[in-house]
Amino acid sequence: MIGRSRRTVSFALAAAVTRAATAALRAAAPGGRWRWERTNHAGRTVVLYPGPAVAAAATAGAWRVHPAAGFAVLAAGACGVYDDVAGAGDPRRGFRAHLSALRDGDVTSGAVKLFGISAAALAAGAVLKERPLDKVLAGVVIAGAAHFVNLVDVRPGRAAGSVLALAAPGLLRKGACGELAAVAIGAAAAALPDDLGERAMLGDTGAHALGAALGAAAVVGNGRAGVLAHAVAFVAAAAYGDKVSEAARSWRIGPIPVALPPAAASPV
Repeated sequence: MIGRSRRTVSFALAAAVTRAATAALRAAAPGGRWRWERTNHAGRTVVLYPGPAVAAAATAGAWRVHPAAGFAVLAAGACGVYDDVAGAGDPRRGFRAHLSALRDGDVTSGAVKLFGISAAALAAGAVLKERPLDKVLAGVVIAGAAHFVNLVDVRPGRAAGSVLALAAPGLLRKGACGELAAVAIGAAAAALPDDLGERAMLGDTGAHALGAALGAAAVVGNGRAGVLAHAVAFVAAAAYGDKVSEAARSWRIGPIPVALPPAAASPV
């Protein structure tokens, strides 16, 4: 019963903070509304308000569960903010493009994001796990999950929908895993309607933060074999990033689901 209550609170807080922060940013539009506007794949003007809102909610929720997880989510979101601002209009995408630019002496926002998220993930993994190999694998999973969610953020609803699907099994787990999964699901569910409606987008800020929360849940909920399996999967996704993004474009996203609180969704 206590576990269900904590998952329910984590879900509700993440959803509430996401919606409240989105509304506050929409009303204030710091720096001017034009700074928050982007053109999506269909040529429609959308806003980035949910991205920082999701990052703030996921950071607060994850920190409440474990400070190391909160730090990883905060760093992923912060690096995403930098890329959303400094990398706007940069056509270079993927590890290869940014590493090639770095080799030529051009430090792109994508390279800063790559190394920043990776360093923070490794630091968080070092706290969340005890043995040296497990620490490294945990860092790979957190960074890999953050990158994966960003890879599929190529059409409305893909990133948030992926987080809902991938984090859902975590709701069946007790302890920190279930709570972190509830945080990721609460924030993603709150942002999904505007995302699917093509009124707003998560941007790198929201996608990376949600992915880091998802990765942290996988890390705390699995032993070495499970963490290794997740690490292999995320590394493979990164290696075939173009194909992953292309596949995400073809996904069919149905009607917006009614998000249930963990207490109703989980039998444990």
